[in-house]
Amino acid sequence: MKTKNLLLDFLSVILGVTVSYAENPAKKIELPNILWLTSEDNSPFLGCYGDTYATTPNLDKLASEGFLYTHAYANAPVCAPARNTIITGVYACSGGNQHMRSTYLKSDQVKFYPQLLRQAGYYCTNNQKEDYNIDLNQTKNIWDESSATAQYKNRKPGQPFFAVFNTTLSHEHVIHNWILNEKLRHDPKKAPLPPYHPRTPEMEHDWAQYYDMVEDMDTWIGEKLKELDDLGLADNTIVFYYADHGGILARSKRFIYESGTHVPFIVRIPEKYKYLFPNKKPGTKVDRLIGFVDLVPTLLSIADVPIPDYLQGKAFLGKQKTQNPQYQYMFRDRMDERYDLVRAVRDQKYRYIHNYMPHRIAGQHIEYLWRAPSVGSWENEFLNGRCNAAQCAFWLPKPAEELYDTENDPWEVHNLAKDPNYKDVLERMRKANREWILRIKDTGFIPEAERSSRAGNTSFYDLMRNGSVNLGKILNAAETASYGDPANLPILLKYLKDEDSAIRYWGATGLLILEDKAAPAIISLNELTNDPSSNVAIVAAEAIYRLGETTLGEKVLLDNLKNDDFVCTFALNSVDALNITSEKVKEAVLRISKESKQQYNRSASSWILKKWRIVNE
Repeated sequence: MKTKNLLLDFLSVILGVTVSYAENPAKKIELPNILWLTSEDNSPFLGCYGDTYATTPNLDKLASEGFLYTHAYANAPVCAPARNTIITGVYACSGGNQHMRSTYLKSDQVKFYPQLLRQAGYYCTNNQKEDYNIDLNQTKNIWDESSATAQYKNRKPGQPFFAVFNTTLSHEHVIHNWILNEKLRHDPKKAPLPPYHPRTPEMEHDWAQYYDMVEDMDTWIGEKLKELDDLGLADNTIVFYYADHGGILARSKRFIYESGTHVPFIVRIPEKYKYLFPNKKPGTKVDRLIGFVDLVPTLLSIADVPIPDYLQGKAFLGKQKTQNPQYQYMFRDRMDERYDLVRAVRDQKYRYIHNYMPHRIAGQHIEYLWRAPSVGSWENEFLNGRCNAAQCAFWLPKPAEELYDTENDPWEVHNLAKDPNYKDVLERMRKANREWILRIKDTGFIPEAERSSRAGNTSFYDLMRNGSVNLGKILNAAETASYGDPANLPILLKYLKDEDSAIRYWGATGLLILEDKAAPAIISLNELTNDPSSNVAIVAAEAIYRLGETTLGEKVLLDNLKNDDFVCTFALNSVDALNITSEKVKEAVLRISKESKQQYNRSASSWILKKWRIVNE
């Protein structure tokens, strides 16, 4: 017996894999190597997904050798919250880490998956993107290596590896610098534009340039796969390829539609691990709904590690694989300098979206997004009256609810939420959205600026579980506010007097959404401008400004522009929405643009100044 075990150990060193003893020490379970190849900001614009404009031979070949998932989703449509969900196995909006480029605390209960895999014997490397949207002190030393030189070759003999290689070749920034048309490999005139994009020269060009960059990303994938082959490791390594969310032209990245959340996802599993095959033959498609929240339990299932109860996803491979889920869930909160709150549910056919801030248009100005020439061209077409209904929607207030038949309307331009023929679907998915929010204890319904005062030195994940937050009541207020129904005016007025500031916030937001129909509430809103919660006071100020109380409304907003924090960011959103151009506001915003140390306050203030100067020319 000892001789046989020594022989197995010797073979494991030669083959570059590790085997673990089962109860019978003569039998061992081989741990596969796992290689993650990830790209940034790209939807399934690949040949293997049926895109005839794309040039992606390496990924097409990988799909022919593996399993192509047709319904894979980023749970957030932007990198940092999506990566937070991946690294923790907990929805970022449940952990309190959903706001873009924030560094809030992670709960000690929630572990990073590299820590769990390292405990199972894996050598874990990351090359090199992190961006986990967590307090940086909590993200140290979670990998064996995490750098531009991190490499699975550095593991111990016979040790299995888990390695991530990430490329930015398809990242949003690649369309910020204009490449001449004659140097593009994809013809702009043949670019397959979605129906919500007007066919401007800039739009055609950005789409073509983007497809060139996707082609470059595909070449990079080929290089990584060849390296694996050259090292003789392909037969012992499971390869995952996926993008971190959709992208990159406007209404994709950052937005909770198919275009922002549907991602390419391919898994190649060697024959020796065929017990992991998803009941299919290699080279076939898998229509199971999967999301990034499912990745941690899937990794643990592959490694035969028990899945902790706190994880919020479901394993889709391995011994702990679950039944196919009915839904995947998605979230959108603050994107850079712009506040919004959207939740979405996706089943095999439909997408339901709930806009809790329908008064904020989708096309709020985001400095980084506007660096692409195509966005400005689209906005210009709209301002000059040259857009059709589908193209105008991005620039107009949103409906509270959206429902799309994604099979027949893949670009999601025909909202079925008010179609009586889809009432049952709407109610079913609305219910699923509410149940999910309550189940994961979604933190997004409490304004961001209140986090410090509410949570102190604990994480928001823990705060939501200590019994001090009545999320059901807060969610009721948010839902009532979002529908914009004048019949709810008495309920909204009642919310203004609630002891919970989040309830008061949603009461004021509901009155803001009602616009002039909220006039009977003007006295109560005036009183609310002195609320101890800055978020409540700011919303009340915006509401009364729209109702004609401009002097008081402006004063309250100016008071909340004084500190360089997210209260200031929130107030700048109101100043911009109201298009206030007074001298006092100009002075305050100019000061912020010059003195702020906070990136998003600089971005928001610079945009407001640009608008102000245009108005006053």
